[in-house]
Amino acid sequence: MAPEINYRDVITFEPGKRGGKPCIRNMRITVYDVLGWLGAGMTVTEIIDDFPELTENDIRAALLFAADRENRIYHLAS
Repeated sequence: MAPEINYRDVITFEPGKRGGKPCIRNMRITVYDVLGWLGAGMTVTEIIDDFPELTENDIRAALLFAADRENRIYHLAS
């Protein structure tokens, strides 16, 4: 089993970078970028091959961030 990670240690926000969108470890790669690549059918290995600065934990953190955000939006709406 993969080690547990805290996405808050990986996902960063900088107002002047990528319009303040959530990014991976202060890079210019956003959570949206990662989700889009996964949604388009890329595997984790393919993403890391194309962007070797990313790690598997970075990609997992993006997924955890998105899941937590979706959960918070759902609870706000109910």
